[in-house]
Amino acid sequence: MNLIEAEKLNVSWAGGTLLNGLSFSIRPGLTFVRGGEGRGKSTLLRLMAGSMEPGSGVIRRLARTTFHQNPADPAHDPVQARAWLQALRPGLPDWDAGIVPGLVEAFGLAEHIDKPMYMLSTGSRRKVGLVAAAASQAQLTLIDTPFAALDAASSRFLVQLLDEAAECERRAWVMADYELPPGLAGTRLSGLIDLGD
Repeated sequence: MNLIEAEKLNVSWAGGTLLNGLSFSIRPGLTFVRGGEGRGKSTLLRLMAGSMEPGSGVIRRLARTTFHQNPADPAHDPVQARAWLQALRPGLPDWDAGIVPGLVEAFGLAEHIDKPMYMLSTGSRRKVGLVAAAASQAQLTLIDTPFAALDAASSRFLVQLLDEAAECERRAWVMADYELPPGLAGTRLSGLIDLGD
């Protein structure tokens, strides 16, 4: 079951070529998008999410629901973290509210969840986004450099979440980062998209 099918995607950026003839498919499990600085990792996630279109090529988005959020966006600054999570629910029909308290606890967010986003550190805002990603139960979940600015305990918990995601047969998680985190070295990936250094 493919949730995304892409053929010969091309994207130009700042007068140069960012993605050139890229073809791939996304299936349930965990797909890793690897690439150096400025190689198009975030752009590729936006293409998958449908928030932008390629310059040429074809991308078929077949997932029933997609999660792709940026809790670091300054537009969210005045919003209470708990309210930000609740505001996502209407657009995600399979949202699992029952697992949110456990995720908040595991990520060490209990003392921060009722604060406005501007009061949260970069790492805490990222953790709020990861709570949302897990609770969304979206068929396609897209996360960008999820380990950046996380504390060690939260990083270990995220490895557990992604290990579970790798074995899931109904949801696809796509994670973009510079390199595969060491904690995931033994994880079975359903796909690898290497954008180069």
